[in-house]
Formats: sequence, C-alpha cells, structure tokens
Amino acid sequence: MKKFIMGTAMALVLSTAAHAETVGVSMSKFDDNFLTVLRNGMQNYAKTLNGVTLQVEDAQNDVAKQQSQIQNFIASKVDAIIVNPVDTDATAAMSKIAAEAGVPLVYVNREPVNVDSLPDKQAFVASNEQESGTLETKEVCRLLGGKGKAVILMGELSNQAARMRTKDVHDVVATDDCKGIELVEEQTANWSRTEGSDLMTNWLSSGIEFDAVISNNDEMAIGAIQALKAAGKDLSKIVIGGVDATQDALAAMQAGDLDVTVFQDAAGQGKGSLDAALTLAKGEKVEKKVYIPFQLVTPENVKDFVAKN
Repeated sequence: MKKFIMGTAMALVLSTAAHAETVGVSMSKFDDNFLTVLRNGMQNYAKTLNGVTLQVEDAQNDVAKQQSQIQNFIASKVDAIIVNPVDTDATAAMSKIAAEAGVPLVYVNREPVNVDSLPDKQAFVASNEQESGTLETKEVCRLLGGKGKAVILMGELSNQAARMRTKDVHDVVATDDCKGIELVEEQTANWSRTEGSDLMTNWLSSGIEFDAVISNNDEMAIGAIQALKAAGKDLSKIVIGGVDATQDALAAMQAGDLDVTVFQDAAGQGKGSLDAALTLAKGEKVEKKVYIPFQLVTPENVKDFVAKN
C-alpha cells in the first residue's frame, strides 16, 4: 500500500512536470504605462496557471536586442515566445527565426508586417486598430459639430498602430459628417508624453491655430495638455482626444482636461496572448488574428473604466 501511494505521488509529480511550460516574453520596452499594464496582466494571469513560467525581457526599444532575446529564448528551449515588437517592420525576420526553430510565436499589441501570412504556430493578439482611431475621431468630430481645425499627434512611424490610427483620422474626416474639419498639422511625438509636450509647444510658438488635438495615444495627449496649460490656453475651447484609457488619461478626463479616449484592454491582450501561446505550445490551432474590442470612453462613462487599466 505504501509503495502504491508513493508511486501515485511520483506519477503526479512527473505528470505536472510534463505539463510545465516556459514562455519567453520580449516587451519592446518596460517604461511605457500601457505596456506595463499589459505585461502585469500577463504575469498576474500566469500566476493563476499551474506549471506556467514566464521569462520576461525588456528590449529597451532596440530591434537588435529584441532579436537576440528571441534567439536566446529558443536556445534555452522555451515552449513558446510572446513578442511585443519594437519595430513592426522587423517582424518578418523574427517570424522566420521562430518558424525555423519550430517554436510557437505570438505577437501582442503591435501588428506584425506579415500578419496575413504568418507561418504555422504563429498568431497575433491585439485590438483592431481600425476601431481605435475611428472611435476617437468620430467623437472629436461630434464635439466639434463637424467643423474646425485639428492637429494630429502621431506615434512611432515604424509602428503599424500609429500608421493605422492616423489613417483612421483621415478616413473619418473625409466622411460627409466630418468633412468640415481641416487637418492643419500632423507630426510624430513617438508615443511620448515629453515629446508630445515639446511638439505642442513648437506648434504654439509657430502660431498654428486649432480647435482639436487628435492624438494616437494618451501619453502624447497628456503632454499636449501640459503644454497648452503652460501657454495659458483655455482647454474648454479645445477638444482633446487620445487612445488607451490609461489611469493618467482617465484622471485627466475626470479633471476636465481630456475629452475622449478609447479603452484598449491591456490586461486582456496580455491574457489573450498567453492563452494563444500555451494553446500553440500544445500543438493545437488558434486563429491567426485574435482581437480584443476597443471601447469609447467619455466623461459620461469614465467611471466604468477607472479600474480596468
């Protein structure tokens, strides 16, 4: 009987070990509010799963460093890899490296350049960027009454989300309801609050006039708000929009400074990417594109989102 119990216990240990899985995670950078929520969501979810270990690395916005991390993950024999790409145009090489090694790869948040032709055992988990800039700009248009002048703060141009969100703005402004809006400036501030503030300061110094600021993300919008306040501008007369619904953005909205943002479920993307990676690691199939819906956030419903990101 004693031998039977010991044998059963040993079998359980071996079974658990057999199902233990290690997932390598390469984040484009750690010092980003939204990506921090995504990373924390992934790590918190992993803690609820038996036998799942995450090896999380900071690529520090360096493409070469990120590719090296992927190669190191493969060398250490991880069961799957999750990548938040530094440069979405560099993802074809990453896909090739993982595919040749036979290691499942999941891109999260930033769409790979080859998303429609990803190799087997690869997937993309994020939110549909066509919704983000569209929801934001339609609300800005509504608040402007369909006419006025607007500037666009763009994210990193190497990033598909920045390009798509900017295209969304142009597409909405081209519609009948919003064609009275003139886009007077658009420049990149690289997703950065500091760069957003600096760019806005430069525009104000140049005498550029506008009625709305349409930002590809909340961080740049907050930077623009800081610059507008420093210049003594009346924010009640300027419509300001962002994307992500970060905690700082929601606080700015509750303070009356930010007029619209779009909730991007960072923790949901983190959880979804880990689910996809673990499913692929088991040899099972997942959809090539897994979308987590965006949601419009305004002063009227902001309280519904204060605990989400």
